[in-house]
Amino acid sequence: MSKQKKDLILGHELEEIIPDAAIRQKFIDQLYKKEDLFSDGSIFRSLLQGFVNGALDGEMTAHLDENKEGKNRKNGKSRKKVRSQSGELSILTPRDRDGSFEPKLVGKWQRELTTGLDNVILSFYAQGQSIEDIRQQLQNLYGVEVSAGTISAITEKVWTSINEWQNRALRSCYPIIYLDAIHYKVREDGKIISKAVYTIYGIDQDGERDILGLYMNNAEGARHWGMILEDLKRRGVTDVFIFCIDGLKGFKEVIGEVFPHANVQRCIVHMIRYSTRFISYKDIKKVCADLRLIYSAVDVNQALIALDSFEQKWSKQYPEVAKAWRDNWDELMFFMSFSTHIRRMIYTTNPVEAVHRLMRKTTKAKGAWSSDNALIKQLYLTLTYNEKSWKRKAFNWIAIQRELIDFYGERYEKHL
Repeated sequence: MSKQKKDLILGHELEEIIPDAAIRQKFIDQLYKKEDLFSDGSIFRSLLQGFVNGALDGEMTAHLDENKEGKNRKNGKSRKKVRSQSGELSILTPRDRDGSFEPKLVGKWQRELTTGLDNVILSFYAQGQSIEDIRQQLQNLYGVEVSAGTISAITEKVWTSINEWQNRALRSCYPIIYLDAIHYKVREDGKIISKAVYTIYGIDQDGERDILGLYMNNAEGARHWGMILEDLKRRGVTDVFIFCIDGLKGFKEVIGEVFPHANVQRCIVHMIRYSTRFISYKDIKKVCADLRLIYSAVDVNQALIALDSFEQKWSKQYPEVAKAWRDNWDELMFFMSFSTHIRRMIYTTNPVEAVHRLMRKTTKAKGAWSSDNALIKQLYLTLTYNEKSWKRKAFNWIAIQRELIDFYGERYEKHL
């Protein structure tokens, strides 16, 4: 098809959108030449600028028509520059004699056409880009000059949303909750210290996954976990069936104090990591293969037989391993109370660790954070802009729910 024929077809499609033939042809030429449609002098910018100025004129006409009885009338225009995603626009705002006109499209003190640029900045920030990186990106992509102070102010606006999210009411029952902490470097009083971010990742009775909260403290400890669990109760959680945790000392006892009827599943993967601390490098593969026979057994009885066999084989070289498994046996083997579907969900804290990997992905370039607030703001935006990767329904939930109802009975049903 010739270019002339393509021009005719495209021009016909655009006729209602761009009535002026000369402007319409300029737009078509820019498309074929693959020119930057958002650059200085581009047709997009001209069209948008013309639309905005025309709309403001329309607003003034409507305003005067509503007050025909008075003597108010037009009184010239004031010029100002406004940022937009198509670059900087020159806006002519109409004035009236008595100063009663309040434009809606672009307010008197407004310096940005829409909130679209705010969303772009927050999106860049959520991807882990620094303020200077964002400033350069906006210049390169949109031809917009935005100061570092403006970008900081825009990201600070998110604190209202963070506070609402962190204090929102929760559901009364969560069948499964994963608890884990991740550590970051933060500047405080002129020093760089390590701080723990506590993550609560739950599955509700509809099988929907959600992050119930992020909390910060100087270090991970059972006592602080207890305070966090109390906060969950304050926000409406009255019952949790299963907590999936790592091997933090005192963790089980703290959970029992706040949610006395909850079952605790200790992470098998963490237990294996702990066990290999005692193993010589040359024996690690063999020991791990024998440990696998324990946690992959058909039921608890078979698992106990596998543990006895492991102890007979390795007790002389590594007596600490079997002892550690026996000391934590009930929490390690609780997952065997269920079928394969639930076992896969609770035998490890991998689901919350996957959330932490997402958080690490966007923050790995940072050496240290300027403050606790800066870190929480970054993590919140990262999670918000990547919800699809962690906020999804648990696989095969109908079958899982049926089994949980059979196991917990009336305790489960009263929350439905």
